[in-house]
This record gives sequence, C-alpha cells and structure tokens, in this order.
Amino acid sequence: MNTVPTNRILFLWVTVFTVIFEVITCAMRFGLRLESTRDTASTIGRLTCGLRIHHSYIGGVVMLLSCWLWDQYPKASWWMLAIGLGLFFSDLIHHFLVLWPVVSSPQFDFFYPPGL
Repeated sequence: MNTVPTNRILFLWVTVFTVIFEVITCAMRFGLRLESTRDTASTIGRLTCGLRIHHSYIGGVVMLLSCWLWDQYPKASWWMLAIGLGLFFSDLIHHFLVLWPVVSSPQFDFFYPPGL
C-alpha cells in the first residue's frame, strides 16, 4: 500500500531538518566566519542582479513543487514538503532568533548593499 506518513511524523521530520539546516548555517556563519552579504555579493549577487537568495526562498519553492507533484508522487512530495519547511523555518530562526540577538541585527536583507 502506498501511504503517506502522518502529520506527527511530518512535524518530527520538519524539526529534524530545521535543526540540521540551522546547525549547518551556524557552522558556516560562526565557525567559518562566512557572511552572505560580504562573501557572496560579488558572485551570487551578480547572478541574481543584487537579490539576496535566502534559504527560506528555496524552501518556499520546494514546498510549492511538492504541492504541484503531490498527486503523482505522494511520497517524494511528502519529503519535499518536510525539507522545504525545514529550510523555511531554519532561515527564520537563523535571522530572527540567532542573528538578531547575537549581532544586534537580523540581517534579513532583500538586496545586497550597493558597492559590494
């Protein structure tokens, strides 16, 4: 039988993915001292015409794709939904519960500052 896991299991996996993504993000930010605004403006910033791509945006796209594919691929779509939600919540946690208290700014910019 081709069943999709329950909401309780979805909540568990979203939490697991959120923690994994946030640990990776914090390790890059504080362990490797990488800052998106400073370290990606000249590369990714040029490709996106100055638009900052937060991982919550990618999570949103993955969630929309999961909804679109749900009828044809329910199991894959379920995992895509869990991963997309994990990306989304990790980005919100990173900017508003980690960066804001630690560096006194959420640094949730929509565009790279000019001149970087």
